[in-house]
Amino acid sequence: MTPPSTEDLLHMTSLASTSMTDIQPIRPSALSAKLAMALILAALADWLFYGQRVGLSLVIFAIAITGASLLANHATLDFRRATIGGAILALGLAPAVEELTMLSFMVLIAALLIALLLATNPETTGLADRARALRNFVLFGFFRFFRDALQFFNVSAFTRGIALWLLPAALSTVFVALFAAANPVIEQWVSLLNPKLILEYVSVWRVLFWTLMLALVWPFIHVRWRRKKVAAAAIVEGPEPEPLPPLVPVEFLGPSMILRSLILFNLLFAAQSVLDGIYLWGHVALPDNLTYAAYAHRGAYPLIVTALLAAAFVLVAMRPGGPAEKSTVIRPLVYLWVGQNVLLVASSILRLDLYVDIYMLTYWRVAAFIWMGLVALGLILIVSRIVLNRSNQWLVGANLIALTIVLYTCSLVNFDGFIADYNVAHSREASGQGVQIDINYLLTLGPQALPAIDKAIMLRPGNPESCLVSRRDRLVEQQRRDLAWRSWGFRSWRLQRRLDAQATNQPAG
Repeated sequence: MTPPSTEDLLHMTSLASTSMTDIQPIRPSALSAKLAMALILAALADWLFYGQRVGLSLVIFAIAITGASLLANHATLDFRRATIGGAILALGLAPAVEELTMLSFMVLIAALLIALLLATNPETTGLADRARALRNFVLFGFFRFFRDALQFFNVSAFTRGIALWLLPAALSTVFVALFAAANPVIEQWVSLLNPKLILEYVSVWRVLFWTLMLALVWPFIHVRWRRKKVAAAAIVEGPEPEPLPPLVPVEFLGPSMILRSLILFNLLFAAQSVLDGIYLWGHVALPDNLTYAAYAHRGAYPLIVTALLAAAFVLVAMRPGGPAEKSTVIRPLVYLWVGQNVLLVASSILRLDLYVDIYMLTYWRVAAFIWMGLVALGLILIVSRIVLNRSNQWLVGANLIALTIVLYTCSLVNFDGFIADYNVAHSREASGQGVQIDINYLLTLGPQALPAIDKAIMLRPGNPESCLVSRRDRLVEQQRRDLAWRSWGFRSWRLQRRLDAQATNQPAG
């Protein structure tokens, strides 16, 4: 086999260089600006053309493409050639301004392509070179957008940016969903983002139209001409193009991701806090078909879940010795966010208190008050751990001590009697507000509710029902059995003294 000659080697090297020039990597910063221009032009095309008759709008769009192309490729423009190209374009626009016909349309397109060629491709000098360049532009330019789009998604800076926003966006979506469940006003706002409403304005044909427009305008924005075959020696001896920086792996919950998360979270929580300040603390009139009871009830429990998620995020993000804990920018944002969470818990407690004022007290609502207090204390302890530079072991110990104190205190509280007395004292019969006494619920609380039940029976008009009296008597009998020495308790003994004092119309000692 005859070895290739020097000319053949130079020719093959030239072709390889041409191919490499045609697909060389795109810098992310420049590409982002060009992509924004292409999207603006696609939006302009949607406004000018979609569902409309075409005429002067095509001239306006051609001028817009020319301006965007000059702006995107100003670094490679030659003033003299650009001036000649501008004159040719003006001549090409005149027939379309006069009347848009198939012929004037072809003249406009030809003038636009020739003007672009003259302004951005100084290497073409002869007629054959220019014709070849225009042919390649028309045949292959349409497909460059899809190839560049794939390359765009492989750019390290872009993929890293997407990765850095994934977690903040996902958690923000969760918080928005919880706020919508807790706040009817936010729910109304979120309902405006209903995909069904959006799909009314977006159709498959419109998506295809935008894709077509992006593919058509992209070659004018990101101009790349096929290079002439130059001397291979110059190509071989020239410097290699600088490669793109390697893809840097994104550290999960690194400082950049935490910073983005905290910025989003603080903005979302601020919106919720402002609404609570207006409607809950400020008592401003709510929107139509929305009562304060519904506003208060909707928010108590979802907001506690929100605070718990926030606490978990802070614990993971601000791990001891981590890079985020030492950041002078992240720490103030963490303090601000935890402060907003404490305010959120306070709003939840107020919501529950307003709801209890109307719908009375139950075991679950008492437990919710206690739980909310523990959550608020836990958030404060998290800030204390960060400020005092303590370990997570210290934080767990402090929370366990607080939980132990609360549980021990609760073991000494007579919740049956407290709930029964509160419900009777705040009932409509006793205070003129709230709901009527729920005798059936009081009876389920056991013998400790007997003093409140007797008071409720006195507040109810007319003679008590026989079934109510019999059920009360069963509680009295249960109370007497509890006084047996095997089941004796100091609380039952105190209750019996109170019942005896009521029976003899004497105050308890």
